[in-house]
Amino acid sequence: MDLIEEVCDRARINSEALKWRVEKRFKTKVNQRQFSVSNLVLHKAHLYQLDNKLSSKWACPYRVMEALENGAYRLETLDGGSIPQT
Repeated sequence: MDLIEEVCDRARINSEALKWRVEKRFKTKVNQRQFSVSNLVLHKAHLYQLDNKLSSKWACPYRVMEALENGAYRLETLDGGSIPQT
């Protein structure tokens, strides 16, 4: 019985170490960017917005209305229309 608990503990420790290594590797490849209100940004285009495989992968520029926590932003079009769920 003690051996089973020891194996489970070792597996849990290995799992946590793997998660930490994956997170560390991911964070080294990500460029953290901060935008302020009224900055112009590009929004990644959805599949239905693309005409063909050679069309631009980015939608027209948008203006940052509000900066939320965790790197989320509310966007609006250049003519003042709000974009839901951004």
